[in-house]
Amino acid sequence: MNIGILRESGTEKRVIITPEVVKSLIDMKAGVYIEKGAGEKATISDKQYVNAGASIGTKSDVFDICKVILKINNLTEEELKALKKDQVVVASLNPFINIQTVKKLADEKVTSFSMELVPRITRAQSMDILSSMATVAGYKAVLDAAMHLPKFFPMFMSAAGTIKPAKILILGAGVAGLQAIAIARKLGAVVEVFDVRSAVKDEVKSLGGKFIEVEGAVEDKNAGGYAVEQTEEFKERQAKLIHDHTIKSDVVICTAQIPGKRAPVLIKKETVEGMRSGSVIVDLAASTGGNCEITKDGETILYHEITIIGKSDYPSDMPYDSSLMFARNVLNFLKLIIDEEGNLNLDFEDEIIRNTCLTYNGEIIIDKVKSTM
Repeated sequence: MNIGILRESGTEKRVIITPEVVKSLIDMKAGVYIEKGAGEKATISDKQYVNAGASIGTKSDVFDICKVILKINNLTEEELKALKKDQVVVASLNPFINIQTVKKLADEKVTSFSMELVPRITRAQSMDILSSMATVAGYKAVLDAAMHLPKFFPMFMSAAGTIKPAKILILGAGVAGLQAIAIARKLGAVVEVFDVRSAVKDEVKSLGGKFIEVEGAVEDKNAGGYAVEQTEEFKERQAKLIHDHTIKSDVVICTAQIPGKRAPVLIKKETVEGMRSGSVIVDLAASTGGNCEITKDGETILYHEITIIGKSDYPSDMPYDSSLMFARNVLNFLKLIIDEEGNLNLDFEDEIIRNTCLTYNGEIIIDKVKSTM
């Protein structure tokens, strides 16, 4: 069976498979075809892929020769038209937003797997692209904030006197938030952290952050570790507490998101206006609306002397290691659907395969996606 890797479109710099993983796929008795230039923006040359055992061709070659098509982001209209019945797509399809893509895949009877749907269970940790990419985002967000802040992060004591450490507020203690805590503390900042999930309190403390807790949060053990929608009464208490801590902070890093829904607005316009001049907000939830009311996705703006960075694609800014992590996640997933003879073997009794499959045999498999339709 042949596996094809498409070149990413737009500003995306990552590539879904690296030469290291090409070798592993060939060991699994699969042929690997790479669209020409697929790894260039991630500093991976076609020659490196060829040396690993892959073949280089055009986009048309990939669709004509390969049974399984791999890409990080959603397919373009041209790529959707090139798909053939019974081909298999593995990508990050973002089905709650890309509804037309989902319909097209179902109509053409293409089997598709959306990697961000991998369930958050122990056995699937090695396939969890959300956690891998959130690690990169949390790391880069802190560095970006440090570059924009007109202050030092650490405390300095010198003949010129003592410089106080920067005060950082992190909203959301998921993977991105926890990574942001670790990096901010390594840079010497004082870190406060807010999250509605009490289960992350010990993790926050272990990294050196101070946990800000609002009583009465609704938690759902079946939410896969994600935050869930809260009551209006809780939201009012939460808003007051976040406002009070935000206006005292030099940097706020926003990471709070709810799968399949708009990101919760945690920082209101009036809160931004109450912050000290020169402060920085980095909003990782920008692509789903943003945690800050002023955020503009993909833009860095200055509002009342506050720098607001709306950026959800930090992994693309670190394309080599991001690609390496993503590729390993995908490889571990492919091991589930490729048998020892190198053939496709879809066992829908497997919880990971069943929950990651978006379309199969002309049907939309995921109930939550169906309800969105």
